[in-house]
Order: sequence, then C-alpha cells, then structure tokens
Amino acid sequence: MASSSSRGRHTGKRAKKAVRKRRSRLQEEEYYVQQIDKDMMFLRPNVMGDEMVTVVKRVRRLGRSSPLITKDHGWGSVMPQEIIHRVFQLVVDSDGAVPALCRLAQVCRLWRQVASSPDLWKRVSVHRCWCLPDKRISPRLLNKIRNTIEELIQNRLSQVSDFSLHHWNDHIPLVLKSLSSFCPLLTSLTLFNCSKVTTDALMSVGYHCPLLSSLNLQDTQVDSKAMPVFLGVHGSSLRCLFLTVNCQTNSILSLLASGSCPELRMLEVNRGEPHVQVYAGGLQAFCPKLEVLRLMNIVLVLKFHSSTGGPVGPGFNHLHELSLATCMLSSITDTDIKRLLKDCTNLRVLDLRGCYRVTPEGISELPCTDLESLYLGMHCYTSCFIHYCANCCSITRRWRHSLQELDLSGLTFSKSELTEALAILTEDGTNDTLKSLVLSGTKVSGAAARDVLSGCQALTHLDLSSCRNVPRGLKCVYRGRESILQCLNRLTSRVQEEDLE
Repeated sequence: MASSSSRGRHTGKRAKKAVRKRRSRLQEEEYYVQQIDKDMMFLRPNVMGDEMVTVVKRVRRLGRSSPLITKDHGWGSVMPQEIIHRVFQLVVDSDGAVPALCRLAQVCRLWRQVASSPDLWKRVSVHRCWCLPDKRISPRLLNKIRNTIEELIQNRLSQVSDFSLHHWNDHIPLVLKSLSSFCPLLTSLTLFNCSKVTTDALMSVGYHCPLLSSLNLQDTQVDSKAMPVFLGVHGSSLRCLFLTVNCQTNSILSLLASGSCPELRMLEVNRGEPHVQVYAGGLQAFCPKLEVLRLMNIVLVLKFHSSTGGPVGPGFNHLHELSLATCMLSSITDTDIKRLLKDCTNLRVLDLRGCYRVTPEGISELPCTDLESLYLGMHCYTSCFIHYCANCCSITRRWRHSLQELDLSGLTFSKSELTEALAILTEDGTNDTLKSLVLSGTKVSGAAARDVLSGCQALTHLDLSSCRNVPRGLKCVYRGRESILQCLNRLTSRVQEEDLE
C-alpha cells in the first residue's frame, strides 16, 4: 500500500512538472497564429483541448501587461498610416465623419489614432439619439449626451468647416458656444428641426467664427430677436441662407431687401402657412450677386415697389436658378415673372410648378437663351387654369437646343398641340440634349410618344403615367436607357396594331 501510495504521489508530482513545462513552453511560443481566407481574416489559438483552456486562463491573468496580447498580426498594423488615412478620407467624403469615424475608431488602437486626425472631421452631422416614441430622455442620458458632444467638439472638431445638428431640443446654446470656442474655421452651420436657439448663442458663433458663410435654420425655433440682430451684425459675410416660413420671415426678408446681406448667393424659403411678402425690387437692388432663389411651398406675394419708395434694381444678372413651385393657390403672373427675371440671361433652371397664371407665351419671352431645366407641372387643378393652357409650341421652339429636363405633367394642352410641340424637339431628326421628359396626366398620344422616343437619343427618364391616349400597359415611369428602348419597341408595335385596326 505504501509503495502504491508513494507511486501515486510520485505520479502526481510528475504530472504537475509536465504541466509546468508545458506552460513554460506555451509562454515562449506565440499564442495566436494568423488565419487568412479568401473572404476574411481572423485569429485563433494554436493549441487545442486542455491546452487551450490553459492559454485562455493565462491570457486573462496576464491582462494588458502581456506583450503577446497587444501584438497585432492583422493587415491593419502592417498597412502604412498614410494609406489608412486616405481610405478613411474617402469614407468621410461620401458618408460624413459621423458615425463612420466613430465606428472605425473601435477596431484597433492604430485605427483609433488615425480616425482622431482633426483633418478628417471637416464635415460633421449629429442627429438626436434614438429613443422610443413619446418617451422622454432621462436626465442621466441627457448629461451623457452633453458630455459626449462637448468632448467631440473640443478634441476632434478644431478643423471642422461644415457642422449640422438635427432634431435637437436640448443643449443647443451649449453646443453653439462650444463651436464658437473651438471651431474657428466653421463656414457652414445647419440647425434642422431644433429648438431653443437663443440670441447669445447664435451671436457667439457669428463673433468667433469669422468664416461663417452659410446658415440653415429650417424648421428651427429661434428667438424672435436672434435673426434680426445676427443679420445686422454679421449679415455682410453670409453667402447662403435657408429659412422656413414663420412669424419672423417677413421681417427677415425686409432686412435682406434693405441691404443686410449684400454678398448673398443663395436664398431658400420653404414651407409655411402665412403669406410671404417679398420685396423683389429691394432684393434686385441689394442682393445683385444672388445665384439661386427658391421660394417654394408658400403663398407668395411679390412686390416690386416699396411703400417708402425704395430703389429697384436692374435685375438678377447672376441668377441661374429660380424656383417658385407650390401646390397652393399661386398669384404669380406673367408680369411678375418678367419683372423678376429681367436681364437674367444666365438662367438655367426655372421651376414654376403650380403657377397656373403663368402662360407659355409669357415664359417664352424671358431673356434667358439657354434654359436647361423647365418644370411647369400642375399639382392643383383650378377652373382658371384651363384658360391659360395653350401655345405649348412656343416653349419647345425657344429652347429645344438646350433643354435637358422638361416637365409638362397635368397640363391640359390639346392632343394636336402637344403632338406638334413634341415634334419640334426632334424636327432635325435627332435630339441629343433632352434627358428627362415628364408627360404624366397629359393628352399625349402613343404615336407622339413613339416619335419623341425614337428621336431623343439621350433620354433616360420618361413619365407616361395617367396618359389616357397611351396604349394600355405602357402608362408608367421608365428609368434608364434600356427601359426607354423597351418602351419604344412596345409603343411601335402597339401603334402599328392600332393603325391596322
């Protein structure tokens, strides 16, 4: 018994020594080997069974002090930082810095170091944290959000030029003051669907960000005195201004028409119920460099002479886009359009959807010679509209050489007149300019649609939905050149069948 017990104890000692030797041998060896497949790359232990359990225990005990744990065998550590930075730059250019860089920084230490480069954080858009509908954010989460945005601005956004904040109801003054303190290169600020924008916070950005040239406050609640004070002090540096109609819109537009923003290039006023009065003569006089003017989805009233006898400018000589699109009752007439666009020889885009008082004859008399996009579609039908819908040929004859997009949806041109107008587009046999044609809800015939399709070689978008005179089965939207050619073949066969009948 003694001998057997001694042998048992001896055997146990030998086993322990063998385990120690095995552990020491494993400590000297590499714990992980690189496994590369065609589609992925991963790391796994180079030991199996009981030895694998031993390795896992040693890894947990060594922690961060072990050089074997921090050693990275992946391609990310071998690739030069310059190449990783270039790849990150391509991602940021397409998707923005947030959340792309935040996710890339979680891959490894090297990627985190590269993702922290301030020159990658030049275009940042921050949205509200997601939460359940009708559920308030807890104070603890609000505090965490505040600390996170402060740390982001202080440590990452020293070179930011374009910053956007969407759907924020808290901490707006804090964010704006942090931007003014740590982002001197800011050129564009967007506050979309935000609230509680104070005068002091907005003014701090204007004082400490001298390069700020674009301001977007659409659907944002701003103090009543914030915008007038801001435009009075910093309006001379603004190039782009985006607004949503509210009780302050008329006063802001009056400031623009009195010379508060002489360098303005783009003005957009979108959505809203109150009537908007625009002193167009003042804008022509004090915003002569305006290039884009969008007054959309509003009840617009244009005035060209102020009650105080203000000046009337010569016209928007640099304007290349005008949009007055609306689905509401529009009071814009031919006279208004002619006054607004006098001397606008460089106009390229004209959007008059819903302006049923504007006639094709009035449009064709505009001074622009190379109009590229013309939108005249109707989305509201009135009894007055039928009286003005005639002479479509004057439009296609004037700009057939330059039109790339033409929208005639819902217009009540006669079948013969529409056929003649479309024939003008291809009167020389081919048209290599027109790319988009919208005829939804018109009286265009199948033969006229076939002729315009066969002549317009560059056409990639065609809308024939709700066209009563088009054969059944072809009343839809066609996108892409292949789809257009299929429509042409089907139209040709169907029209031939109808002619034989």
